[in-house]
Amino acid sequence: MYSISVQTILFVSLLFVIFTWIGSVKASRLLYNQNLERMHRKASKLLFWSWFPVIPAAAIIGAIIWMQQSMDPVFWQDRVFIQAPLVVLPILTIWVVSVPKLIKLRSLMKQNLAEPGAAIEPTIYHRAASPGLIIPFQMTALGALTALYFSLVPPVPFQWLDISIPLAAFVLLTAGLWWRHQIRFKQVSKMEVYVIPTFWKRALTMVGVIAVVAGSVYYLFMLAINNSQLPAEIDMASGTHDYGGQAVTANMSPHNHGIEGMNSSSAKMMSVADLTGPREGAPDRRFTLTAQKKTVTLSSGKTVDAWTFNGQIPGPELRMKEGELVEVTLVNEDIEQGVTAHWHGLDVPNAEDGVAGATQNAVMPGETYTYRFRAEQVGTFWYHSHQDSQEAVSMGLFGALIVEPKMETLQQVKDITVMTHRWKGNTFAIGASDQLERMTIEPGTPVRMRLINTDDWVQQKYTLVGTHFEVAAIDGTELNKPGVLTNTHVVVPTGGRYDITFIMPERPMYLNVGGNRSSGILMSPDGKGEIPELPQTVAFDPLQYGDPTATPFDANSRFDRDFTMILDNKLGFYNRNLDFLYTLNGEVFPNTPMLMVKEGDLVKTTIVNRGNVEHPMHLHGHHVLVLSRNGKPSMGSPWWSDTLAVLPGETYEVAFVANNPGLWMDHCHNLVHAAAGMTMHLMYEGVTTPFSVGSGTINHPE
Repeated sequence: MYSISVQTILFVSLLFVIFTWIGSVKASRLLYNQNLERMHRKASKLLFWSWFPVIPAAAIIGAIIWMQQSMDPVFWQDRVFIQAPLVVLPILTIWVVSVPKLIKLRSLMKQNLAEPGAAIEPTIYHRAASPGLIIPFQMTALGALTALYFSLVPPVPFQWLDISIPLAAFVLLTAGLWWRHQIRFKQVSKMEVYVIPTFWKRALTMVGVIAVVAGSVYYLFMLAINNSQLPAEIDMASGTHDYGGQAVTANMSPHNHGIEGMNSSSAKMMSVADLTGPREGAPDRRFTLTAQKKTVTLSSGKTVDAWTFNGQIPGPELRMKEGELVEVTLVNEDIEQGVTAHWHGLDVPNAEDGVAGATQNAVMPGETYTYRFRAEQVGTFWYHSHQDSQEAVSMGLFGALIVEPKMETLQQVKDITVMTHRWKGNTFAIGASDQLERMTIEPGTPVRMRLINTDDWVQQKYTLVGTHFEVAAIDGTELNKPGVLTNTHVVVPTGGRYDITFIMPERPMYLNVGGNRSSGILMSPDGKGEIPELPQTVAFDPLQYGDPTATPFDANSRFDRDFTMILDNKLGFYNRNLDFLYTLNGEVFPNTPMLMVKEGDLVKTTIVNRGNVEHPMHLHGHHVLVLSRNGKPSMGSPWWSDTLAVLPGETYEVAFVANNPGLWMDHCHNLVHAAAGMTMHLMYEGVTTPFSVGSGTINHPE
């Protein structure tokens, strides 16, 4: 309903501009009719246009009222206090001021029409030139245009200072039009016989006005384009700093990042390059990932030109045990754009996070880079390049990363990784299989399916048919006492992971992905069987699922930092390109605020999606505990997430402990959004980075 309301306001606002503009032109040109009958007909049409714009205005106001009644103020403040008055008040002036004058004018003309061939009396021209008749129509058109501007460029966060310039322009233009029509009215009033200006004179005047307006618009247009150009080099530690409600002191200035305010154990500047995993000791696991271009054949025989790790898609599955020291050597064979390896969801030390320009330089062709970290978390994760990540992931530079418990389970579990991806040409595949995949599984076998969604801007739907199941884990974290589910589908956001478990029955089982029956996984005791029909299902909701258990903190804890992150859209320029931008607190990178914390802080963040598309928000280096969604507390198993899908109109409250020092990306994992500037950073006070991004560098993380 929220998305419908937003789209209604935007679309109808455009219609409202068109309708009111037509009315304003008709009102201004009423004076230029030489024939009394024609002027009477035009006046009647203008009277029609005085009520016709009420229809779109009512639709806009209705949508705004629904928001005001149903949602928190952050969703409707600007619409109630700015857009609604700009729509309603000018229309009221039409009905209070213009319509009475127009009715009197029509009545006067109707009396004269009783005499055949009667000329237009000067009084009629005087009334037709009245600013009180014309200006309300033109003011309504300007109000509609200003309201449309605020729909396209919402003032977020809501601050009166940010709206002063557009509102001042509206007032000044209205005053200018009043002055112009007042002059014209006086000129007409002085004439005993009104002479309509020639077409060419009116045309030249219009051309002059258009030239001035076009020149002003062109100047502002070019100024906006030039201001949007990204610097050739940007220090990832620079930008606006948000201290989460704490008063900014000299010790917490953006220049020293609160060095003196830090505890004694970290009261010195630290570089992210020094925040490494263990440098000494023989690793328990060694892996080599070689990035190279390959033409890869899918199960159907279709070929894909891909960027690969080790010549395969997905890249090799990296499995390790909890607590093991892992060493990964990344080799770039021929990816000209450069590569990195980011361990998505695994909270490694900052220097091992693999983000070009933030924690390392991109690894260029012929270069190598070594990551070392201890696998502290058990669960399902994945890795991908974080250099030109939108293109790199779509082309295939990703793979699964599984951390198994230290202790072996007594019963053998069938462990199935389901990594879904859509390749160029709209080819969907699970792993390297773009056809129905069949598996033979012995009845009674415990099965764990690890669902990993790598698709950009797709919330993937997974439906298990044939038996009940449990959602055992979300984003690599086990759920407490998960309940049994039937006729339920699981929706996994881009970058997210869900583990589902079940006991293999004696009948065939089918995992459907995205509703496409030509693919998926069919499991049976003999590897045979027919695909069952898909039942009607409901979406799985983690908010009330499982049993609660103790957590290190909860919604009643005292938080050291309290941030608000508003997700929205606006029309604007990004690096000289005009587009609908995806914004964080009204800005795009590098102007997005940097969330500043100290090690040990308990941090709360309220995430609000005012836009009209979903955003899977991914915080590197930390897992957040979901406290509430849309005001409803999380009452089931603790829900820890690193990639949280925030749908249009939703509000999440999440919290985490700042226990992993560094400079961490916090961005939308719809990577096309991140590439367009929907990224910000979580930064610990006292941390610096020697790395930078920009066209003048080799580093392009998104």
